[in-house]
Amino acid sequence: MRKAKSDAIVLKKGQQDILLDYNELRKAVLVLRAVNHKLRQRMIDLLEEHQRMTVTDIYVKLRLEQSVASQHLAILRKAGVVITERQGKFIFYGLDKSRLTQISQLVEDLAA
Repeated sequence: MRKAKSDAIVLKKGQQDILLDYNELRKAVLVLRAVNHKLRQRMIDLLEEHQRMTVTDIYVKLRLEQSVASQHLAILRKAGVVITERQGKFIFYGLDKSRLTQISQLVEDLAA
């Protein structure tokens, strides 16, 4: 049986303690892994430029197969980087800017 993880991790930085929520840290790692891929970074750039796009728009712009684009979008969606909105038979993808800001802040706190 697996050992239960504590709810918080304390990092020492000189005299200062940095308290990190374990669950939030795991979510941040998921996001960082998701965005640490050149193709997914290109998808994020496209979504930032165009606000929202369908998977068809994305795979045409990036010259990919539809299945490859869908797989990478699923990874980004699972990590909470992109959000979806259904309109009829179309699913539009867009960036979850609040989630990206939250993760960016966590990274800055760790790097500071």
